[in-house]
Amino acid sequence: MFDHLKDWVGRVEMRTDTAVAGPLAGLAATLDHDTPPWPVGELPPLGHWLHFLPNALQRDIGEDGHPHKGGFLPPVPLPRRMWAGSDMRFLAPIPIGAEMRRTSTIKAVEHKAGRSGDMVFVSVMHEIATDAGVAVREKQDIVYREAAKPGETLPPAAAAEPLPVARWTGSVTPDPVLLFRYSALTFNGHRIHYDRPYCRETEGYPGLVVHGPLTATLLMDLVLRNLGDRRVAGFRFRARRPLFDTAPFTLNAADREDGEIEGWVVGPDGQIAMTAEFAVAP
Repeated sequence: MFDHLKDWVGRVEMRTDTAVAGPLAGLAATLDHDTPPWPVGELPPLGHWLHFLPNALQRDIGEDGHPHKGGFLPPVPLPRRMWAGSDMRFLAPIPIGAEMRRTSTIKAVEHKAGRSGDMVFVSVMHEIATDAGVAVREKQDIVYREAAKPGETLPPAAAAEPLPVARWTGSVTPDPVLLFRYSALTFNGHRIHYDRPYCRETEGYPGLVVHGPLTATLLMDLVLRNLGDRRVAGFRFRARRPLFDTAPFTLNAADREDGEIEGWVVGPDGQIAMTAEFAVAP
């Protein structure tokens, strides 16, 4: 059922785009900035997520709002798809107006059987280059899960792990407008972010799901607001538990002794929803 999916390992997709300022203005508005905390004239960290947007034709969209499976990504026969995490390096600035080339390679496809049933993890390496060379390198992990079972609830959280005292904190009250605006910025048609009946009746969630990349962007924004003259040279995050538009959650970050910054997001139940690490440079 899953073994043939390994045939997708090594597949490559190449796309081009131009770095533009328009989406950055939309991002700044979504993050509630009069003046955003990133340099003028270049993409901020994670700004590449607002480019190379999916462009599947309407007739090629599946029930969940994603393009039908079996193109570049393997046709995983599990209906629920989530962005599990990323590990990236920002190697050089990308000026506004620069022509960009993204090379995406499927690095791994792995099947696991967990407490909630079958899961398939797909790892994709993205390299974004300009005429000056590779500017961003990102390994993205996607997880596919079985359909929700009647009465299914979130699995119990793992034992609490020790965390540092937060130096910077922020509170986010997610609502359908915030989720819609981020979906629009990223041209993301996944119905779990805007279709409440679909969330509850088909995927078994209690409310609209906050995008993992949106949570990561909010955490990045907390750090950028407080970073001063230093810059983010690398960022890795892991989604631990989903967040919904039913209650606020908190963003947290603290300096580490090794010079990096640790970040984490706490859900309304007090459990860790996302962890992250920031590599910073002068």
